Amino acid sequence: MATTLELFADYFQIHILDQDSDADFSDVWTEQTVSDGLGVTEGGLAIGTDVNFTVAVAVHLLTGQPDDDSDDFDHVVEASLNLTSGRLVVLGCTDDIDAAARFDMPTGWTRIRASRRDTEEIRLQAWPAPHSEPHITKRWTRPVTQPPS
Repeated sequence: MATTLELFADYFQIHILDQDSDADFSDVWTEQTVSDGLGVTEGGLAIGTDVNFTVAVAVHLLTGQPDDDSDDFDHVVEASLNLTSGRLVVLGCTDDIDAAARFDMPTGWTRIRASRRDTEEIRLQAWPAPHSEPHITKRWTRPVTQPPS
């Protein structure tokens, strides 16, 4: 079962945190992480978007790793997040954290897969899993537009 959120992707990003995290995303964006659409910091993940407006975010809490359906999406990334509180928080970059959506998960390491399509639709899948390095499953690149002739 999924919960759908409408989040303002201010600064082209949404955040995923442990409830007790004081994650600092100020230095997370580099040329590489922008290309990856994924910024990882202790206690939080920043998921890049292609738009700077409201996006639909479907949050799926799972008990195990889902099947790979990356062919259905334009950009897919995964990273680990340590949920020491057992509460996953999902919010827009400039949203009020106290009003952000919260989801109960088992404490410990959680794998997050963020899949993006149609520029304004993001699916987040979260499941308990040992820590592993971030992984870019599928990379979207902005199409090059030709100047009018």
